[in-house]
Amino acid sequence: MVKEELNFAKSDDFNLTMLPGKFAKAMRTCKIWQLFRFMVINVKMLIVVSKSH
Repeated sequence: MVKEELNFAKSDDFNLTMLPGKFAKAMRTCKIWQLFRFMVINVKMLIVVSKSH
């Protein structure tokens, strides 16, 4: 199996469905990381909105 295909698995709905790796699962379930990303996205939105007004 090719290294790029390791995160793909067969399912009933799709032939190739990408499965998240260990690191991606950890980042999606880490509340501290989610809070940090939320703040970064909000700051970016504030910058965009402030430029238009």
